[in-house]
Amino acid sequence: MATPAPPKKILAPTVSQINAEFVTQLACKYWAPHVKNKSPFDSKVIEAIYEKEIVRSRFAIRKIMLLEFSQYLENYLWINYSPEVSSKAYLMSICCMVNEKFRENVPAWEIFKKKPEHFPFFFKCILESVLVENENEFSLQEQTILLLFLDHCFNSLEVDLIRSQVQQLISLPMWLGLQPARLELELKKTPKLRKFWNLIKKNDEKMDPKAREQAYKERRFLSELIQRFISVLKSIPLSETLTMDKVHYCERFIELVVDLEALLPTRRWFNTVLDDSHLVVHCYLSNLVRREGDGHLFSQLLDVLKFYTGFEINDQTGNALTENEMTTIHYDRITSLQRAAFAHFPELYDFALSNVAAVDTRESLLKFFGPLSSSTLHQVASYLCLLPALPEKEDTTFDKEFLLELLVSRHERRISQIQQLNQMPLYPTEKIIWDENIVPTEYYSGEGCLALPKLNLQFLTLHDYLLRNFNLFRLESTYEIRQDIEDGVSRMKPWQSEYGGVVFGGWARMAQPIVAFTVVEVAKPNIGENWPTRVRADVTINLNVRDQIKDEWQGLRKHDVCFLITVRPTKPYGTKFDRRRPFVEQTGLVYVRGCEIQGMLDDRGRVIEDGPEPKPRLRGDSRTYRVFLDPNQYQQDMTNTIQNGGEDVYETFNIIMRRKPKENNFKAVLETIRNLMNTDCVVPDWLHDIILGYGDPSSAHYSKMPNQIACLDFNDTFLSIDHLKASFPGYNVKVTVDNPALQVPPFRITFPVRNGKGKKRKEADGEDESVEEAETLIVEPHVIPNRGPYPYNKPKRNTIQFTPTQIEAIRAGMQPGLTMVVGPPGTGKTDVAVQIISNLYHNFPEQRTLIVTHSNQALNQLFEKIMALDIDERHLLRLGHGEEELETEKDFSRYGRVNYVLTRRLELLREVGRLQESLGVPGDVSYTCETAGHFFLYQVMSRWEEYISKVKSKNNKVPDVAEISNFFPFHKYFANAPQPIFKSKSYEEDMEIAEGCFRHIKKIFTQLEEFRAFELLRSGLDRSKYLLVKEAKIIAMTCTHAALKRHDLVELGFKYDNILMEESAQILEIETFIPLLLQNPQDGFSRLKRWIMIGDHHQLPPVIKNMAFQKYSNMEQSLFTRFVRVGVPTVDLDAQGRARASLCNLYNWRYKNLGNLPHVQLMPEFRTANAGLLYDFQLINVEDFHGVGESEPNPYFYQNLGEAEYVVALFMYMCLLGYPADKISILTTYNGQKHLIRDIINQRCGSNPLIGRPNKVTTVDRFQGQQNDYILLSLVRTRAVGHLRDVRRLVVAMSRARLGLYIFARVSLFQNCFELTPAFNQLTARPLHLQIIPTEHFPTTRKNGDKPSHPVQIIKNMPQMANFVYNMYMLMIQSSHHYNQALLPPPAMVEESDTVQNEETEMETEVEPVHQPSETTPTTAEAIVIMAEAAQTTSQATPTTTEGIKTDSTPVPAEVPSLLAEVTPTTSETDQ
Repeated sequence: MATPAPPKKILAPTVSQINAEFVTQLACKYWAPHVKNKSPFDSKVIEAIYEKEIVRSRFAIRKIMLLEFSQYLENYLWINYSPEVSSKAYLMSICCMVNEKFRENVPAWEIFKKKPEHFPFFFKCILESVLVENENEFSLQEQTILLLFLDHCFNSLEVDLIRSQVQQLISLPMWLGLQPARLELELKKTPKLRKFWNLIKKNDEKMDPKAREQAYKERRFLSELIQRFISVLKSIPLSETLTMDKVHYCERFIELVVDLEALLPTRRWFNTVLDDSHLVVHCYLSNLVRREGDGHLFSQLLDVLKFYTGFEINDQTGNALTENEMTTIHYDRITSLQRAAFAHFPELYDFALSNVAAVDTRESLLKFFGPLSSSTLHQVASYLCLLPALPEKEDTTFDKEFLLELLVSRHERRISQIQQLNQMPLYPTEKIIWDENIVPTEYYSGEGCLALPKLNLQFLTLHDYLLRNFNLFRLESTYEIRQDIEDGVSRMKPWQSEYGGVVFGGWARMAQPIVAFTVVEVAKPNIGENWPTRVRADVTINLNVRDQIKDEWQGLRKHDVCFLITVRPTKPYGTKFDRRRPFVEQTGLVYVRGCEIQGMLDDRGRVIEDGPEPKPRLRGDSRTYRVFLDPNQYQQDMTNTIQNGGEDVYETFNIIMRRKPKENNFKAVLETIRNLMNTDCVVPDWLHDIILGYGDPSSAHYSKMPNQIACLDFNDTFLSIDHLKASFPGYNVKVTVDNPALQVPPFRITFPVRNGKGKKRKEADGEDESVEEAETLIVEPHVIPNRGPYPYNKPKRNTIQFTPTQIEAIRAGMQPGLTMVVGPPGTGKTDVAVQIISNLYHNFPEQRTLIVTHSNQALNQLFEKIMALDIDERHLLRLGHGEEELETEKDFSRYGRVNYVLTRRLELLREVGRLQESLGVPGDVSYTCETAGHFFLYQVMSRWEEYISKVKSKNNKVPDVAEISNFFPFHKYFANAPQPIFKSKSYEEDMEIAEGCFRHIKKIFTQLEEFRAFELLRSGLDRSKYLLVKEAKIIAMTCTHAALKRHDLVELGFKYDNILMEESAQILEIETFIPLLLQNPQDGFSRLKRWIMIGDHHQLPPVIKNMAFQKYSNMEQSLFTRFVRVGVPTVDLDAQGRARASLCNLYNWRYKNLGNLPHVQLMPEFRTANAGLLYDFQLINVEDFHGVGESEPNPYFYQNLGEAEYVVALFMYMCLLGYPADKISILTTYNGQKHLIRDIINQRCGSNPLIGRPNKVTTVDRFQGQQNDYILLSLVRTRAVGHLRDVRRLVVAMSRARLGLYIFARVSLFQNCFELTPAFNQLTARPLHLQIIPTEHFPTTRKNGDKPSHPVQIIKNMPQMANFVYNMYMLMIQSSHHYNQALLPPPAMVEESDTVQNEETEMETEVEPVHQPSETTPTTAEAIVIMAEAAQTTSQATPTTTEGIKTDSTPVPAEVPSLLAEVTPTTSETDQ
């Protein structure tokens, strides 16, 4: 299996190259934003650039990148565009720029929205240009660019400007392009369309001739474009050489057609036009499909198109078609063909009289229609309105092959989509894994198109939605599997032995040679299926490896996925592996098959089951695993072996490979999605259309829901009545009690419910009244009933003063429907989430709420806050493996909760015993929950009822207060409560206390009643299931856990009413959707009432490792982001309390009016300056160090030594001034830089107690959702902006710091980037050299923004800073009379002679434990003591190198491997 050469990576131009370019010189003269005196507009410039730079370089991406980056579109092209200056070069230049913006994934239409008046004219010019047939006017390459531009337009229907133009091309009038008979047939099918058609005809008659001609042009545009494409397709020869321009044109055209078919608004009318043109038939018969290499991608795209043309949907209504409806359509087609045959073609009598099942296969159709002449076939087709009628006595102009294929492909029986899916293997094989069109390499540039599904705004049906996600999820997993296989197999170094077999020259942790492999069971298929129900095999390996690795292999659990690999190397022993060359050729890889572990076999050949019992100890190194193979794959392989005489794959395996458990759950998720597609997945009616992207996007907002709740108890949400009034600006607040002393929380609020009905009855006189009523809130304070006399009976209260927008979010979350909360950094998203959960818990005690987050960390934060509120912890449950990290003594996992219930049961029964004793009742009533229940009923209740009858007011006479205490039967039981229990002030107060005491007792028995089931259920598993299904009211899990365990949860009968999702903008579309369906529908309806999504789509999206899926398929778009794009209403939180106001300004431009909470201006820590630093944030320019800027030892593994050293130097400086090291985090935008900085930290200050280590050194992507006081940020890149151009990454980077942010970057590069200007304009307004105040120690009293009293020093470059810190450190040591503390000399300051000294100090040092950095920085006196101890232990660390760059001038011994070389980089730009 030959693999194509890997694609080359597009190298971004460097800053110096950019400056030397002709384009840049023109930009500086005409349109660069930073140039003051620009030359006037000249259209010749556009002509010159287009001819010289773009066309001459054959549309080289590098040139177009430069132009787009220089803001050519924004500042020159569109701003000066008008019909007078419009020309071919002008149009093409704009299209190239827009296409480049889409390739770079940056917003493209903003500039057009600002100046929309000439867009209609521009769009008409594009339409005319695409149809030009003369290649001298517009070459095919140019037309391909125009096609791509049109495709982007069709995929941007949410932009009003684009939609208004595109709608004219795709609507009912486009059926003008159909042949008359077909048009008649279609109008007959849907009678209401005929009415519209007649209307259109009437309107056309009223138009003036010129406008009518223009309208006809637009309507026929797509029909003519299809004909233009068919003519290009037919011009491709079968075997002669051909220019790739034609192939690329055809590929892009099919991509456009697929996108039109996959969107309901465009498909509704276009599908009929496409069908009438028989495009798919022309394509399948074309020469391009038959050309092996050139036509491979085209054929794959064509299969996608064929799938969508026959998609199971009614184009007019948009409803999904069921299996039965599809069968009916098929039968109707065949019977109409049989009728035509019976009536007009005697030679087809046999066909006409056969039953459908006998004639609807391809073979039988060819048997009946093959012998007919071309003209007869044409007549048959014209009877079915597929072709225009053939005039009498004329022969047809179509060739027979086309006519035959047209009839056969239309009438053959199709396998249903769901059957196709069920027959598909879930594991990828070698055919898919190394197919570049399906799973592109890490170097995908975004140029070509791919045979991949796209996730845009809308989907045809739920099946289509799930299928696209299924395919993409499968391919993204395949990409990761490919990386693992390539890594594992190449480490094993398979070579050909002298006798032609395989010999392994290396070893791998994750892969082992197979000693023996046998298939042990192939079970019979289920009825109606042709694949076995299960296939099991035994794999034997020899674990002659280190104990740790042996334990990992023996620790393989049930359901873990492994891969079986066959290699047949052709390279002789000792050949070196070259990572740059195709992997499959070098290793001779032939087959890859997936399998799932059932378990390891013991000595007797039985599977060792997972469970609490200890595992048997096995002797020797030989281990055998029983594995499940994929039945579908096995059936396909065996069919191939038997029918085509292929070899038996299952006798060839020689390597087994495992993967890390965390990354290996793809099969379970795929099975979950496939199961969903096989069940009638019931999404609540109010959500169905929104999920598919249709209808009114605000239809699920609570204000439009029919079951809106008028009166809600806000419990402890409000701190006071004033807080409540301030929370509802624009409302009239009416309190039901006038006494201010009684106006205290908790409050019940009655809202005016606005219904969509009854608007017509508005009479003039009653109008004001209704408006008044609509804006009035009725507030009723209520007292929480007394819960008992003990201090712990008092409910926990919320202490946060929520802002009006937070209150709106809480109110929306309590109402039924879909609530979307956009929470910018630091705006209290988690507090809002927790309050919503608490309010739902108290308002609807019978309902259950499911909490889903992206990470375990977020789930833990939520849980810690939930525990601080008034929620009974027996109702909390946490599923999944993350609960170990919860910072609490309590265990919220399933078994932890079971133990809690059992312990609580014993505690409560002890209380019952105490009560029994206090009442003097004989016998053992506190033995079980059941006996306790009887005791309550017969002993406790009777005493209480008797007591109430004595103290209740009779005949309106209020009894004496003393009686309440005198008759009270439980004095002895409550003797351990704070005394006196009764205040004896008023009857009401004491009566409430007495009832509170009884509530306390009653709660004991209600809890015991709930726990009774745990006495009856004996096993831990049953108890945990009961807990999940019945007892827990608030259940939390991560989205991954939900996807993995859906099957088990549904089987258990798991039920819930509300879902709250945190971090929902970071969750994959499909992983957001699955939690909606973790329960079976009740009577065909979903019981889901609320869906609350909290997230921030302006921060980073889900991590997708493969660039092609991320960019081309838009897989990184979360459901949250899609809903925002569709226009679902959101509540935008608008006050942040995390960062200084000045730091907030760096990112608040991205949000709707994001302001600051008052404490950000008032609290001392925000008002005080950062000690030793002049500014609270600064952008520090870093030039090349030793002539080197960024370097890239491996793909996307970027490093920048100058910046790394500078960042560490500033960190050391801050620590020496007294900043606590754990308050500083170092962030960077690339993995490579992260490893380099960690390396330098280890050497320069790792074991030094005066400095310590930063809180974290990590990437911006990994640090999302976390924060620290001071952030040092390295942007790494010096050639191209790279992925920081994604504004979302910039927002995350800028919003992590609370008090200080110091950014190290190549300023000349980043300040020119259009997307980043709002932030970089503020950053570059301050000096670009670091300004420090070395004599000011931490903490300082200087106010932020005040002039310092100490001298300010300006640092020009990195070596100066490193040297300064070195000297400062030495001075500190000397002032503490200590000379021996070794510190690595600063870079660029080291002389050759130092190396001798280094070796000596290395020899002197002894190996002792390294000092951990102390919690607080020591004073000078303490430092002396520490230094004395450390003098013996601190060694001179040897700096590491990265490909040709030294971290230091000290020579590195050749045998010391570089730390950085060992770090396997991830292949995506983002940190995985």
